[in-house]
Amino acid sequence: MAWEKRGRHGPYYTKSRRVGGRVVRDYIGTGPMAEIEALEAAAEREARRLQRQREREQMEQDRELDQLFSAYSAGVDELLRGVLEAAGYHRHKRGGWRRRREQETARQD
Repeated sequence: MAWEKRGRHGPYYTKSRRVGGRVVRDYIGTGPMAEIEALEAAAEREARRLQRQREREQMEQDRELDQLFSAYSAGVDELLRGVLEAAGYHRHKRGGWRRRREQETARQD
C-alpha cells in the first residue's frame, strides 16, 4: 500500500495482497478515491498497531501477576512446610507429608 510515481506521471496508489503465496499489486489510481483508500489503509494499520500494543501491555500485566503469584505461592509453601514440620510431619521421599513415627522409649518395669 503505497503512493508511487513512475516516469513523468503524478503519484498513484497501489495495494499489495497475497494470492497463493505470491504478492499481487492492485492499481487503485489517483484522485479522491485513491486518497480515501490510502486513508482507510492507514487507519487499519493504526488500529492493528494499537491492538498489538494493547496485547503487549496485557502480556506484561499477566507476567507481573504471575511473578506476584509465584512469590505468594512460594511463601505459602514455606509457611506450610514450617507448620507441618513443627507438628511432627516430614516429606517421605519428596512425596506426600507423613507423620513421623514415635520412637519407643525404653520400658521401665
